[in-house]
Amino acid sequence: MNPEIQGRQYPPTAPYLVGREKVREFARAVQATHPEHHDVEAARAAGHADVVAPPTFPIVIQQLTWNQLLDDPEAGIVLSRIVHGDQRFTATRPIVAGDELTAQLTVTRVRSLGGNDMVTCETVVTDAEGAHVVTATSSLVVGGDA
Repeated sequence: MNPEIQGRQYPPTAPYLVGREKVREFARAVQATHPEHHDVEAARAAGHADVVAPPTFPIVIQQLTWNQLLDDPEAGIVLSRIVHGDQRFTATRPIVAGDELTAQLTVTRVRSLGGNDMVTCETVVTDAEGAHVVTATSSLVVGGDA
């Protein structure tokens, strides 16, 4: 992979409208059973406008930014050689159904380790007003030549 992509920032994604059913589907997939993830009234009783996405839901939006990185021929990343190494989320507020979110990825670090490359990316997710919602930080391990 190309170490010169360190510091590269990709354009913001198209807005992603968070749907109520997407939140519920994701919650079922990750076995998040809290009523706020499924029931609008429970979410509203807790002070939210609609159902609340589980804390790992930003991975859905981050995936859109990974596609930009993986489709970049200058990055030199081969999809079949990637293993997801690490994932962290730092949220300002929960994501709720009805949010319109945009994400922007920056490659924050590229390094070689044990014959493999590791790329760390930070995806900043903002709402329709441009306010920070969550930052998703991930590391991808890119295997060396077989």
